[in-house]
Amino acid sequence: MAVSHLLARRSLLARAAFALPLVALTLAGCGTGAKNDTYDLSAAMADGAGPAAKRSQILVPEPTALQALNSEQIVVRVSPSEIQYLARSQWSDKLPRMVQSKLVEAYENSGKLGGVGKPGQGLAIDYQVVTDIRAFEIDSSKGSQAVVEISAKIINDRNGTVRAQKVFRAAVPAGGGAADGMVKALDRSFSAVTTQIVDWTLQSI
Repeated sequence: MAVSHLLARRSLLARAAFALPLVALTLAGCGTGAKNDTYDLSAAMADGAGPAAKRSQILVPEPTALQALNSEQIVVRVSPSEIQYLARSQWSDKLPRMVQSKLVEAYENSGKLGGVGKPGQGLAIDYQVVTDIRAFEIDSSKGSQAVVEISAKIINDRNGTVRAQKVFRAAVPAGGGAADGMVKALDRSFSAVTTQIVDWTLQSI
């Protein structure tokens, strides 16, 4: 009886070990056998519709994000509760690092701040712009839209109080074509959200 129970348990473990790689393969969009196309995001040329804040310096920490977005994979939402990844496609870096870098560039492009930096650069900071990536995906469950949603808080670095907070969202048609078109649609949505964040920051500090 003991030997039979042990063999049955080994068989069950073997089946479980075999199932896990299949789940990973499905989420990866079956694109593991070919070289992935790699994409970057554009830095918004924000004109800074808000007033100049030349005496203020801001810090842009790396955004937070759920694990599904905290990677190089490009998310495709197929239902409200199910996501996949765009096959044979990837971002050039982890998404939160890319968003951080492009936000910094957009603030600099506005030309209306005394300084903009990332943690560790030694700037004397007046405000932090803390962000969370809530959505950055192709939503095929609602007619194929490129959706970007980012929440932002402006925190007074001197006393830790929240100066302002807001959620920014943009959605543009992504079409049903090639991956290149879908990524370009995501880039347009991100550019719109970035411009909104920069203008809102200038009006709030």
